[in-house]
Parts: sequence; structure tokens; C-alpha cells
Amino acid sequence: MGIRSFLARPFAAFVASQTKRWSERPGHYQRLTFERLIRDAKHTAFGKDHGFDAIRTYEEFRQQVPIRDYEGLRPYIDRVVRGESDVLWKGKPLYFAKTSGTTSGTKYIPITKESIPNHIDSARNALLSYVHETGKASFLDGGLIFLSGSPELTETSGIKTGRLSGIVNHHVPGYLRSNQYPSYETNCIEDWEEKLERIIDETINANMTLISGIPPWVQMYFDRIRERTGKRIREVFPEFSMFVYGGVNFEPYRAKLFDTIGGSVDSIETYPASEGFIAYQDSQHAEGLLLLLNSGIFFEFIPLDEYFSDNPRRLTIEEVELDKQYAVIINSNAGLWGYSIGDTVRFVSKNPYRIRVTGRIKHFISAFGEHVIGEEIEKAMQKAMEKFPGVSVVEYTVAPMVTPAEGLPHHEWLVEFANPPSDPEAFALELDNQLRDLNTYYDDLISGSILRTLRLVQLPRNAFIDYMRSKGKLGGQNKVPRLANDRAIADELLKIVSN
Repeated sequence: MGIRSFLARPFAAFVASQTKRWSERPGHYQRLTFERLIRDAKHTAFGKDHGFDAIRTYEEFRQQVPIRDYEGLRPYIDRVVRGESDVLWKGKPLYFAKTSGTTSGTKYIPITKESIPNHIDSARNALLSYVHETGKASFLDGGLIFLSGSPELTETSGIKTGRLSGIVNHHVPGYLRSNQYPSYETNCIEDWEEKLERIIDETINANMTLISGIPPWVQMYFDRIRERTGKRIREVFPEFSMFVYGGVNFEPYRAKLFDTIGGSVDSIETYPASEGFIAYQDSQHAEGLLLLLNSGIFFEFIPLDEYFSDNPRRLTIEEVELDKQYAVIINSNAGLWGYSIGDTVRFVSKNPYRIRVTGRIKHFISAFGEHVIGEEIEKAMQKAMEKFPGVSVVEYTVAPMVTPAEGLPHHEWLVEFANPPSDPEAFALELDNQLRDLNTYYDDLISGSILRTLRLVQLPRNAFIDYMRSKGKLGGQNKVPRLANDRAIADELLKIVSN
């Protein structure tokens, strides 16, 4: 037993006891968080503009602070970017997490001295929860790799700026740095394919035990190793026993990833965002991710079917219901107020509060009134694959075909298979039936001959890699949207594969 795994167990027990304490009193700890946020920000420009000094209750806060996305909060953020102090939070941020928005261009998300522990401690606690529940800690003694963006930071008005994964890299505890891969120099390489080859050079002869990253890019790492060695990952890394992931639903990738590995490994799902670390998988046996209710974020939830209405309900954690779709709103010690992060979730447990990420507010298909969401697309694919054992996918996305050359409108599924179905038409029909079971509006449109059953388009190998390369988003934390209400992604994909 190594020193890291030996020390991890008592620390894990301590973290588990702390987690149990706040998760058993969610409303109390959210109220404490709310009161602390209002108190600490009342002298900021935002706090003065919204009467924080007079706010005593959540109801008063709700009346004073509207829901905003990045564009709505941008006038305040722009002031912070120009170097002004005490705008959204006291003082200046430690960092800006720089992200790309579809409508806002480059976004600068503040990370403050008070909010950085939310990102760092939550990632640590996800691992420690696993250690406490299972007693397994040996994965901490071997090589650890985090496939992420470059840790190089620039400065914006004296504030260090970079990708969230790069910022977090600077806060990896010292006791893990000695066995962390890749090297800083390799991690700074911007070109993903060059970086990947260098990562393999550094890790192929190492004792890798924990591998972390977004599933499609981890799969690419594994595929390149197999091309070099002709071996499955477990033969190359016999002690590999922990896979940590986030950003996308793992289920569509599971079969191919585990086949490449040569068997299953334990995994931990996380839900980090530039705006805050929202939740993590705290149990290998319970469904969903534990919502972090004592980590500097006061949560609100808007029923998804009310999100675009003029006066949607804003619910606290104690008001949500199971198995309903909600948009996530955060108020945080990073200075984000009434901030819509753009994600939708569904509660699968209230004791403790656990969620499933179900999609993005703007990622849906309702070209015909069906309002199909990401969770339904992913569940339909998962269930269809269960009915067709051996079928596995690399990546896929779905778009509406409103004006086909002939026949009725339909949904078009663009899929890159790792192992394609022997009968594509039967697979497509199963996909369609599964989606009909999941979405009654879609079922009504098919039954009423408004839509025809979906059309399956099989894409050639590396189609999505070529697409992401063309967008300058290959690797790192980037991911392909599962679905869209227009054909921008679908048409670009088809154009790339036809060239």
C-alpha cells in the first residue's frame, strides 16, 4: 500500500461525514449559503444596484434579481474585464475562465478566491467519496492523467485567464503532482493530435491507474495506443482501475470504451462547469449525481416548460419534484447572480438530492412541436443498442429535416458507428420506436402522418473528428451537441464527409 492510498482512507472518512451532515439538511445549508452570499456582496456594484442591503428573504431576492444569461450579465462582467473592483463580488477575481459561446462570442467567467475551492475540493471529494464507499484507494498510487486543455494562462487587466481545466491544473495538490501526466510542457501543446502523440510517448510505459477526460477524447487516446501497440488498454496499463469523466452522457460510449480497454473499470461521473462545480457521483450504487448544496452556490430551478415564459416560477431546492425537467440557475461566490448556466437537470432522489443532467436549454428539436430533448435522444440510442448487442457508436447527432426532397419531414440521425448494425433499417426502426415511447408528442406526429419515421445516416470513420478539427475544437473539453433545432451541424458534417 502506497502512502497516498494509506492517507486517503481517513481523509475520505472525514469528507464523507461532512458530506452526510450537509446533505441531510439541504434546506438549512442552502439558506446559510444564501445569507452569506447576500451579506458578502451587498457593497458591490451589483449588490447596490439590486438593493442587497435591504434583502432579508429569498422572496425579496427573487423580486430584486432577474434571471440572466451571460449576455444579460455582460454589462457587469465587462466592467470586471476592464479591471474594475467590487463589481459582482468583492475585490477582483483570481481568474477568468475563458469559454466560447454560440451567441456571446468569447465569455469570461469570473473565479474568485472564495469560489476556487468549489472547483478544487469538489473534484477531490468525488474521488474520496469513492474511496470511502468502496475501500479502494490503490489507484491514487499509480500514474494519473487528466486529458484537458492547456494550463497556459494569459492576463486580462491583470487577471489570469485561461480554460477552466488549465486553471484547475495549477491547483492540483502537490502530493499528486509527482505521478500526474502529462508533463506541463506537453499539456501546453495546443494542437490536439500533436499533443495526443506526446501524451502517449510519456504514458505508454507508465503505470497508469487513473484516467480522466471527456469520453470521446479518452477513446481517441485509447485508439491511438492500440494502433501503436496492437494491445488492449488493460494489457498496456494492467493496473488501470479508475475512469473519471464528465461533460457528456457516458452510456453511448461505454461499450466501445470497455471493449478497447478489455473489460470494465470503475468510473466516477462529475458535473463541472466554468460557472461552478455542480455535482458529482458520490455512490457506485445509487443513481444520479450528488448536488453540491454547501459549496458556495445557492441554486434555483425553473420548470423547463416555463423557462421561456414571461414570469417563470423560480424554485428553491426544497420545492423541486422528482422526474421533472428544470433549468439550473446559480447565485455564487464567483459573483454570478440569477445566472442561467444553460443546462437542464432531472432530480432522481431527494434524500439526498441527486440529479441527472438531461441536456441544454437551447439544444432540443421542436421543428414540428415535438420538443425532443437530449436525454430522450440518448435514452433512445441506449435502449436500441441494448436490443442490438454488439452495436457500438463513436458519436452521433440529430437534426430535423423539414423540407426533404421527397416524402414527409423527419428526424435525421447522423451516426458514426464503431460496430454498425447488420440490419440498419431494423436498428433505425427500433430507435424510432424507443423515441416514440419516450416522447408522446413525437409519437403523435408519427401516428398522425405529420412525420415519417427517422432516417439513419451512417457516417464514415473519423467524421466527427474531422468536423471538430474544422471548427478548431478537437480535444480538450469540447463536445458535439447531441441535437439541434436547425441543420447547421448536420449540414456541415455531411459536407465534410462528401468532400
